[in-house]
Amino acid sequence: MANRPVQKETISQPHFLQFNNLACETAGGKVIFATDEWFAPARNLLKRDPPEFIASAFTDYGKWMDGWETRRKRIPGHDWCIIQLEVPGIINGLDVDTSFFTGNYAPFTSIQAACLDQMPSFTLEGDRTGMAASPSQFEAVAQLNTDSWEELVPMIKLNPGYSESCHNYLNVTYPHRVTHIRLNIYPDGGIARLKVYGIGKKDWSTVSSQDLVDLVALVNGGVCVGYSNAHFGHPRNIIGLGRADNMGDGWETARRLDRPKVLKVDEKGILQVPGCEWAVLRLGHPGIISKIEVDTNHFKGNFPDSCKIEACSLTPDEENNLIRNQWRSDKTPKWRILLSPQKLKAHHRHLFSGESVMQCGPVTHVRLVIAPDGGVSRLRLWGRPVSNNLTHPQQISKL
Repeated sequence: MANRPVQKETISQPHFLQFNNLACETAGGKVIFATDEWFAPARNLLKRDPPEFIASAFTDYGKWMDGWETRRKRIPGHDWCIIQLEVPGIINGLDVDTSFFTGNYAPFTSIQAACLDQMPSFTLEGDRTGMAASPSQFEAVAQLNTDSWEELVPMIKLNPGYSESCHNYLNVTYPHRVTHIRLNIYPDGGIARLKVYGIGKKDWSTVSSQDLVDLVALVNGGVCVGYSNAHFGHPRNIIGLGRADNMGDGWETARRLDRPKVLKVDEKGILQVPGCEWAVLRLGHPGIISKIEVDTNHFKGNFPDSCKIEACSLTPDEENNLIRNQWRSDKTPKWRILLSPQKLKAHHRHLFSGESVMQCGPVTHVRLVIAPDGGVSRLRLWGRPVSNNLTHPQQISKL
């Protein structure tokens, strides 16, 4: 497999950025309480799309901002909000993004977490701009005892929202399952986005070994642990909920520069090209895969010509060593063919089962290989979970 140099800007970024954003609106995350939302509502924190700034945009309450911004506090206390994760899991890191909040950003933050047995029934509906929590909402949220929640991140100073300083990356070492987080800002101000990177944690004791489950799904603990290129869209997206909303909700690579000047195909109609792109994903639970879906939804002029899927079993230590070596060819495990090369179509849901899916036995990891490049919106790997001494912890060691 042809290798490409890793771009320098990705080397300095935290490793947890390739994990799933458990708080994103597309993963079902939602704000269920906020002390104040005068200039901009807290629900903006969970948007999938990057923040934007429109200089001429104003509301009846002041400057329109693409984030959460509270009024300048003139009473005791500080502002905070509660976010419910639709995909509970282990949190590995956070990005507190202050983009475009320069003279109005929150100067300090801390973050707490809890795992609640029962999900609270209250939520915030409609446009909350210009509003604040009511006495009845404060009474309701008091039942959650949020002041005593575990501290994920102690109070820290935030950087202003200029392009070179807006991403405040925070490592987390909390090893327990989380369903809710409390984002505190001191004393007031604005934050554009909050991304909560981690791995979903499913209670596999409730799943029968005879059940057919999407073993790589975000909600079942699947996670991306390596990839060759993610120029337009990250491969973490392909294990997301439902079908993709658009191309931005999938994995899309740059066009490979080693494409032949004149393209040719083999007897099966598959392009003969020297290079390919790939993404490695760890299953939420070891299992035997029997049914595969590769969906190119929305990718019409930029779908891959073909794909194949390989599989293997790795221990946590083996995985960590491979991540450190960026899955280089001289360090890779013995991949077994799960799905032989298949010609793909534009904007199409491809289903493979029966003899098309090779018998690989219990596996923990898969590698989706596309040639020569392009975009995939979703990957589904249905199989039966099996007991395996290679079962992985939900939290990767910090690399």
